[in-house]
Amino acid sequence: MVIPAQLGLDLRQCQRWSRGRDRYRPAGELFDPRHSGVEVIDAAAAKEFVRINHYSASFPASRLNVGIFLREPFRAEELCGVAVFSVPMSNHVIPRYFDGLDPNRGVELGRLVLLDKLAANAETWFLKRAFRALRHKFPEVRGVIAYSDPLPRHNRDGILVKKGHIGTVYNAFSGVFRGRSKARTLLLTPAGGVANERSLSKLRNGERGADGVQRDLERTGASARAFGESGRDWLGRLVAEGFLRPVAHPGNFCFSWTLR
Repeated sequence: MVIPAQLGLDLRQCQRWSRGRDRYRPAGELFDPRHSGVEVIDAAAAKEFVRINHYSASFPASRLNVGIFLREPFRAEELCGVAVFSVPMSNHVIPRYFDGLDPNRGVELGRLVLLDKLAANAETWFLKRAFRALRHKFPEVRGVIAYSDPLPRHNRDGILVKKGHIGTVYNAFSGVFRGRSKARTLLLTPAGGVANERSLSKLRNGERGADGVQRDLERTGASARAFGESGRDWLGRLVAEGFLRPVAHPGNFCFSWTLR
């Protein structure tokens, strides 16, 4: 895998998350699994963990959620990481990367969020067991994709909230590098997160779930939608007001795994 030099990313660190901010552990650390366990968790627990700790505060349409727990002596059990196997953004994704495979037989590793109290190589230890859980729950699944986003994120005040990342853990976990996804324009929230395009399309087109998307945007500070204002016009106004900021994105790095 060739990393563009202009990204200036530090490969000696492993990314972690805590309360919406990125954290880092030195890549040479060894993870001690003696007090850790991995199990399937429900969507509610996974969603709460991801929304609290990941900078995007968003949760994809999940098919399976797996958690890593820290179970140290004389301490309460603690959920310290979540892997979310989710539905890809488009039905075209899985057939594209897996030679025409039916979309239902593939998933995306849509979120991998670990707290900074877990040492560096906890990620690959966790992923091995998360993939095992995926095979057990959905034996028909034959393909997994994951994306890493090399573009740094800044909030509205210009403060860096997320460095770019290149998928070091996916490479270490024997993911096949598949190049970059299509370049596009993103809409960033004031906190520096990406406004989910699938959710925004519900608003633009007045689809089911649009009311929930509207509430989420207003809860994070968007100006209220006017009476009779279409979802499309409201989103256009939020961009004009600077609440949603367009940013040109060169495309994410993509990795894949073929399951046997």
